[in-house]
Amino acid sequence: MQFIKRSASAILLTAALATVMGCAATATRESTGEFVDDAAVTSKVKAAILDRPTLKLLDIHVETVKGVVHLWGIVASQSMIDEAGKVAAGVAGVRSVRNELRHM
Repeated sequence: MQFIKRSASAILLTAALATVMGCAATATRESTGEFVDDAAVTSKVKAAILDRPTLKLLDIHVETVKGVVHLWGIVASQSMIDEAGKVAAGVAGVRSVRNELRHM
């Protein structure tokens, strides 16, 4: 009986550790919390861009990884590229912006 209790405890401890380690960040992968934070930042950046009448959300793609916002796509002018970068940089939670937008 004691052996069964120890075995069950060991199995539960192993499962708990595997779960915690599965959610931890590594150099190449985000933790669950970072992923959720990045998704929120991406949503905020998209909303901020959408609020600007001069910027078209469909032409600007946004992705966030570890607080770094990556913008890419094609817009009409250099001023739109500059504006999108400034809008993204002004959003809470943005650590930096990689602005790879291009104009026609």
